[in-house]
Order: sequence, then C-alpha cells, then structure tokens
Amino acid sequence: MFYYFCALNNFFLGKLKERWGISSNWEIIVILLVFAVTGSTASYLGKPVLNYLEITPEAFSTFGYWTIRIVLLFIMYQFMLVFFGWLFGQYAFFWGFEKKMLRRIGLKRFVD
Repeated sequence: MFYYFCALNNFFLGKLKERWGISSNWEIIVILLVFAVTGSTASYLGKPVLNYLEITPEAFSTFGYWTIRIVLLFIMYQFMLVFFGWLFGQYAFFWGFEKKMLRRIGLKRFVD
C-alpha cells in the first residue's frame, strides 16, 4: 500500500515539475507554501481593509459587500503572490505565473 502511495505521489510531483518547469521537490514545497501563505494573508487582511474603507454589509447589501470583498481579495492576492514569491526566492516563477494570469483575464497590454 505504501509503495503505491509513493509511486502515485512521484507521478503527480513529476507532472507538476514538468508543467511548472522546475527541477526539485524542494521548489514544489516552497511554491505550495507561497500559495498557502499568500491566500491566508490576503484573507486575513481583507476585513480590516474593508473596515478602513468603511465597506460593511450594512452600508452595502450582503451581495454587494461580498462582491467588493472578493474583488479586493483578488487584487491584493495578485500583488502579494509576487511579493511572497520574491520573499521565498521564487520571484521568476511567480512573475511568470502572474503574467500568464493577467493575459488570460484580458490585461495583456500591462505585462508585455
């Protein structure tokens, strides 16, 4: 059973390495850590930023509040992803990741 788990794990890690263009398992761990830290930090900072901007469910409808919160978190996440990528030594990977994402959402003119 353990053998099959290890074989499956190596298969998926190999696919990630190939897709992301990285060479070591250590880089995968660092990249996944950056994604986790960035998501947690963006979520943690979202509410205080909205409170500072006086955006509350009472001031807006619940739908409006959550729409604004998600858009704000998305924007914060993009900046923090590159920052934390740089902090953890993976700037080139995350800058390429951001450029690809911005192209996909139609902001190609800002990255080329």
